[in-house]
Amino acid sequence: MPHLDFTQPPFDVLSLAERQSIRKNTQIRYLAKNEDLSVEELQYLYVVIKGQIEQSLDGEFVASYLGSNHADDYNNNDWFDSRRLPESLSKNELQPNHENNTTDSITQTYQFRAVEDTLLLQVAGNTIDKISAQNHLVRQLLSDKLPERLKALQQRRRGKALDASHNNNQQEVQQIMLQPVTDVTLLPVHIVDAASSLLDAARIMTTAGLKHVLVRPIGHSNLDAPQSHRPDHFLGILTDTDICRAVSEQQDPITTPCQRYANFNLRTIKASDEIGDALLNMTRYRVHRLPVIDADGEVAGVLGQSDLLAHISHHSQLISIQIEQAKDLSSLYTAVELIGRYIRAQHQNGVKIGNISRMVQTLNAQVFTKLWQLIVPEEVVTNTCLIVMGSEGRGEQIMRTDQDNALIIRDDYTHPDLAAFAETFNQHLASLGYPLCDGKIMMTNPMWRQPLKQFNAQIGLWFKNTDPMHGIYLSAILDGEYVCGDESLLTQVRQHLKVAHRQSDPMFVRQFARAALQFGDVNQWWQKFVPLLGAKSTSSDIDLKKAGIFPLVHGIRTLALENDILDVPSTKDRLKALVQAHALNQERADTLLEALEFFMAQRLSVALSTDDRHARQVNPMTLTALERDLLKECLAVVKSFKTQLRQHYQLEIS
Repeated sequence: MPHLDFTQPPFDVLSLAERQSIRKNTQIRYLAKNEDLSVEELQYLYVVIKGQIEQSLDGEFVASYLGSNHADDYNNNDWFDSRRLPESLSKNELQPNHENNTTDSITQTYQFRAVEDTLLLQVAGNTIDKISAQNHLVRQLLSDKLPERLKALQQRRRGKALDASHNNNQQEVQQIMLQPVTDVTLLPVHIVDAASSLLDAARIMTTAGLKHVLVRPIGHSNLDAPQSHRPDHFLGILTDTDICRAVSEQQDPITTPCQRYANFNLRTIKASDEIGDALLNMTRYRVHRLPVIDADGEVAGVLGQSDLLAHISHHSQLISIQIEQAKDLSSLYTAVELIGRYIRAQHQNGVKIGNISRMVQTLNAQVFTKLWQLIVPEEVVTNTCLIVMGSEGRGEQIMRTDQDNALIIRDDYTHPDLAAFAETFNQHLASLGYPLCDGKIMMTNPMWRQPLKQFNAQIGLWFKNTDPMHGIYLSAILDGEYVCGDESLLTQVRQHLKVAHRQSDPMFVRQFARAALQFGDVNQWWQKFVPLLGAKSTSSDIDLKKAGIFPLVHGIRTLALENDILDVPSTKDRLKALVQAHALNQERADTLLEALEFFMAQRLSVALSTDDRHARQVNPMTLTALERDLLKECLAVVKSFKTQLRQHYQLEIS
């Protein structure tokens, strides 16, 4: 009798006793070609030893599960839990905009048929349940919740990365990155009242050996007042630099209150957050100190940048410093190359793709800012707003793919060299490794380099949708994110987007949504792959962008547009806002985000292992059984989401 391979997931996390229990409750099941599993047999977990099982729902193909005779890795057999139920389309997941277009939850079951003579190992479901109740790793791997299973994959990758290079310095850094911020020595808390003098604050700093004190604003004398992780935290901060500034302005430190020079736009971090989160905040918001808030809402200490850097010795913060100190294109190129190494190291170390992409967005924005400042005089920076769009704008850029940028110019401001500046900027970015956009969505194109009034007029034209490209242009500007210059110009563009949308044809959003469905049923991708399982053919590859990333990104972008959510460009923030607007429920939003980040992570893996700049294609046979299972599941999420969009907007795509 064939035995389970306990070196493969989900069985590789079992204890000796759990393995023995599995062995006692496993038997062989043979299915002849075209034979189905009976209803009574849908109470087991199955491992495909040889052959192929096709999963369907109401006669519609869902997925295939393969034995070792189909796989390059003969120990990499697929498995499936026949008890798992299909994802229900609930009317709470996406609210239809027509009263007669609702979808009630219906209990359904999958069907499983042997495509050829197939040998299975049949593991009793109640045995799996007992083990899952005690082993959280098994419970995660076999969960019917996609986010839980993706979390398990992330933990496995992280664990393998740390085990494989235990003596590697970069791995040691990564271990540190996952530690809570409280593992760093925190600076003590010293709080003064806003009415206290600068002299009082200076004396406290001198006595405590600190370069700052926290400041309690007038009207906040109760330290036990509720606190939250927000930029407008009720405490402020006063630094020695602030006191020096007051002295240089000839202010009397004895009579000048701290309130006048303290900064109350204070960033904080939770004690439970990881060191990586602290670095992300320091880098993104360019702050040097973060008060740490404990579970009771009190300030446990202050995390200082120098202490944090000393603790980790190397990280993205150092790349940020190199960017800031760059004096020419050559030194900027060195910093950009470090970003690429950072991405590779973070991904290999199992860091969540969302954290990587957001940090890369922050670092790239600093590169673009520095380059623009090296090219143009200060007056141009002050009178323009440089923005990025596409995946860069959404904070989902993990590779240096095509540039997408624009320049919004203050009305009535002109400079004779703006076109030359734009050309130099785009060409220098290309030399740094950010390729020119094939679609010309760059500031070298006059369409993307205009005064505010003309920019807004152009947006109004796009909402009329008289040209097939208008939807593409609108998608780009909806994803626009500030880089440098006068941010109020982008704010005014976003305000005009709301006005133009409200004035557009009510059917516009419905037409805009069609793009999310243009690449057909995702199951066609998997069915296309199945007949070629035994061949070494690239035609079996799945296009991750067309099959997964684009339908999710554009579908969520469309829902955000419909709900007037136009001030946040990232998919993650759009989902959060859609939940708040009751357009999606929280579970559905979490699942969509996890599926998107899975596709992004697989795409990055392809990019790091090949020379493919676009890195869209993945061959499922290069994946582990666990990754293939999650790929199928994520493709099913895309299909479900597209079905919801089709019903919500009453679309039929031929």
